[in-house]
Amino acid sequence: MRDPISKKTAALKPSGIRKFFDIASERKEVISLGVGEPDFDTPWHIRDEGIWSLEKGRTFYTSNSGLMELREEICHYIRRRIGVEYDPKSEVIITVGGSEAIDIGLRAMIDPGDEVLIPQPSYVSYEPCAILADAKPVIIELKNENEFRLTEEELLSAITEKTKVLVLPFPNNPTGAIMEEKDLSGIAEICVEKDIFVLSDEIYADLTYGRKHVSIASFPGMKERTILINGFSKAYAMTGWRLGYACGPKEIISQMTKIHQFAIMCAPTTSQYAAVEALRNGDDDVKRMCESYDQRRRFLMDAFQKMGLSCFEPYGAFYVFPCIKEFNMTSDEFAYALLDDQNLAVVPGSAFGDSGEGFIRISYAYSLEKLKIAMERLSAFVEKLRNGAGGTKGR
Repeated sequence: MRDPISKKTAALKPSGIRKFFDIASERKEVISLGVGEPDFDTPWHIRDEGIWSLEKGRTFYTSNSGLMELREEICHYIRRRIGVEYDPKSEVIITVGGSEAIDIGLRAMIDPGDEVLIPQPSYVSYEPCAILADAKPVIIELKNENEFRLTEEELLSAITEKTKVLVLPFPNNPTGAIMEEKDLSGIAEICVEKDIFVLSDEIYADLTYGRKHVSIASFPGMKERTILINGFSKAYAMTGWRLGYACGPKEIISQMTKIHQFAIMCAPTTSQYAAVEALRNGDDDVKRMCESYDQRRRFLMDAFQKMGLSCFEPYGAFYVFPCIKEFNMTSDEFAYALLDDQNLAVVPGSAFGDSGEGFIRISYAYSLEKLKIAMERLSAFVEKLRNGAGGTKGR
């Protein structure tokens, strides 16, 4: 029998996050700080709208692009948040989470051999999605000393005549890094000059602390070359509703819709009705959750300072990315030893690219009570390592 498996698919590495937490899930009494999922329930008024849509029998397919009512609300939201105008009829598509938008966005733009620039550390899906689209991923290694922001110099050094798309993953998972107006203005000028398109993943746009989110789509010449991706999972605690969206030039959105049409048909109808309610009446919910995340963020930064663990201050998402290089262990070794010694699970930084080596990702989408216990365990483990009595290295 011939090999039934695609060589391209077989060559993809499985998610480092999932691999680690499959192991952690088998252990008892583990505190896990690894999953990037809000610990809040979806607000009741949003759930009620989903329930109401079911009671009314709204279980039909929507159009491939999604409910017009929802696309209109998305356009209102973007206009008031970042000052960019989109046409709900031709420049917006509703997707099954932001992950689908990343996938079909790349597939709609890429020809075999085109290069996609991917700053790392970053979300694990960008590189495999680029490979599946027959692109050549070109990794830009972000640096701790730059607070993991993409610099103009780093971007220029990675561009070749084959460069077509830049992935812009800010606010960033796993680092919590953001890009401010001063950072983005030069990046935008380079993209216009070099004729590069941008896939801007802004799923954490509403979760910033002491800084206002700025989208690259708002800069001169950038709306027409940017696919803006967002969704409802993080800001509205709607992870299981599986709903995202993309906004961009109609010629790109139309091709994304074609792929979506054949692969998905449409996003879940119940989720779409709930999302309309979220956008219309959910601002206070987002503000409340964001304030809680900020409290947890500040608690963790204070805890790291007390235990002498180096960590730059993140201003977005709900992750911190402390450095563990002082212990002369790989991030995998550190994470496994921490799990063995303290029943505490974090994500090795290497799961997010080679430049994440020497760091660990900790999510603070958990209660303060759980975070306090976790920091006590981490502090005890760090103290053991400094005294030369750490846990088992690696697997």
